[in-house]
Amino acid sequence: MVIPPPVRPPRITQYLKPYVLRMHFTNKYVSAQVIHTPTATVASSASSQEKALRSSLETKRDVAAAAKIGKILAERLLLKDIPAVSIHLKREQKYHGKVKAVIDSLRDAGVKLL
Repeated sequence: MVIPPPVRPPRITQYLKPYVLRMHFTNKYVSAQVIHTPTATVASSASSQEKALRSSLETKRDVAAAAKIGKILAERLLLKDIPAVSIHLKREQKYHGKVKAVIDSLRDAGVKLL
């Protein structure tokens, strides 16, 4: 059964940022996804759990893996014509370490940050 995305009133969607970057870090993996806020769907994602990426990463959880995930996510975003994203950090996430690696590699690959 497929659950349809929530329908938001137009007065709310005009204030939402269209694409939001969310990152999730576990003790084993790094994952990042860009969510299209008005439709509440995932526009693009990248994770160190993907089979295609496992062979190219030495470890799947360190800062180098986070930078590689950010670079791959940026390539996927530019292929889908998404030039800019805003960043959503959880309360415990600071702009340091893995978070900084993902954001800097997105910026270096040509994605603008709002």
